[in-house]
Amino acid sequence: MKTVIVYSGGLDSTVLLYHLLAAGHEVHSLSIDYGQRHRCELKHAGAICAELGVPHSSVDLSAMRPFLAGSSLTSSEIEVAEGHYTEESMKSTVVPNRNMIFLAVATGHALSIEAEQIAYAAHSGDHAIYPDCRNEFAEAMAAAIRLADWKSIELVRPFVDWTKEDIVRRAFELGVPVAQTWSCYKGVEEHCGRCGTCIERREAFDLACVDDPTTYASGAPSVASLRSKNWRL
Repeated sequence: MKTVIVYSGGLDSTVLLYHLLAAGHEVHSLSIDYGQRHRCELKHAGAICAELGVPHSSVDLSAMRPFLAGSSLTSSEIEVAEGHYTEESMKSTVVPNRNMIFLAVATGHALSIEAEQIAYAAHSGDHAIYPDCRNEFAEAMAAAIRLADWKSIELVRPFVDWTKEDIVRRAFELGVPVAQTWSCYKGVEEHCGRCGTCIERREAFDLACVDDPTTYASGAPSVASLRSKNWRL
């Protein structure tokens, strides 16, 4: 099965990459530069694919950044919110129509290399904040992708019903080099340990009872405090 994976270099998509390889897929990875604040993730994606010998393409859509404004990931004047993903403030990290753009580009790439599938790593924890990670969106996109060409391509989401904790456990099973992955939305030298995606990552390792090898910035709150319902900055 030849599969194009939408690949950011983050924890979820890296585990999906290893998951697909373990299942015997011929994987082609596709990363997209949309002018994101944390574009350092693209270097991590390229390095991981190089180590695996997986074909990796990076598409430069950074010129679209002004047209995707209003998100803390694409507008420098908006600070990246700190706190749990479930909070209202996390909506500031939503990039307008991001997954539709990504999946449209991935569809073109998949058709050009005669792939049979497109995969992305949406999981159950994404659903509350990101509309383009919800089942309704993915089902509509899957239908559109099937209609986009004479050749039908399947859109797959193996982690759609998984928690982040499940993904971490799978990473441990597969021997994924999680320390090489990048999650932090601030895009600084170390994971900040305070933004929504850092907190989700840290809590997932804790809940999975797996050691987290990620280096976080000094002063990041403890995991115990993150798990408190009363934690706020």
